[in-house]
Amino acid sequence: MHITPVFRYRRWRLPALFAAAAVLAACGHAPARHPAPPPAAHAWPQVAPADPAAAASVLMRALGLVGTPYRYGGNTPESGFDCSGLVNYVYRDMLALNLPRTSRELAALQGPRIAPRQLATGDLVFFGDKGNVWHVGIYVGEGRFVHAPSTGGTVRLDHLEGPYWRDHYTGAKRVLR
Repeated sequence: MHITPVFRYRRWRLPALFAAAAVLAACGHAPARHPAPPPAAHAWPQVAPADPAAAASVLMRALGLVGTPYRYGGNTPESGFDCSGLVNYVYRDMLALNLPRTSRELAALQGPRIAPRQLATGDLVFFGDKGNVWHVGIYVGEGRFVHAPSTGGTVRLDHLEGPYWRDHYTGAKRVLR
C-alpha cells in the first residue's frame, strides 16, 4: 500500500488559496459607483427662510422619512405616506401646524406664490398639469425636494430639474412665515 505524504498534497493548495484570496481582496476594494446627480441647469440660490429653526426641523424630519413606503391615504411612518400625508405629518409633528389634507387644498392656501429661484427650505412645491394640482413635496434646498411619489415607491429626494418634475411643476407656497 502506497501512502502519499500530506505535505505534497497541500503544497499546491496553499499557493492556490493565497492567489484566490488576493483576487477576492482586490474585488472588495473596487471603488463604489454612485449615479451622478442630474446636471444643474443653473445654480440654486440659498434663500434664508423666515424662521430658520422651524425650517431646519422640517428639513431634518422630512429627510429622516426618506425610504418610508408609499401608501395612498397614508399619513404616518407606520402606515406609509402619500404626498399630502407626508407634508401634513412633517408639519404637524415638528411644528404642531395643521395643514389641509390634499395637494389641491394645500395649493389653495393663502400665502405668497414663490418663484422657483426664490424657494426656501420648507416651502411646498406643487406639480400637475392643465391647471390641476395633483402632487406636493417639501423643498429642502439646492433644487431638491422630498416627496412620496407613487404606489410601489418610497419617500424620496428628487431634483426639481429632473425632466418629469420640471415639466409638471406648477408653483410653490411658503408655509413658514
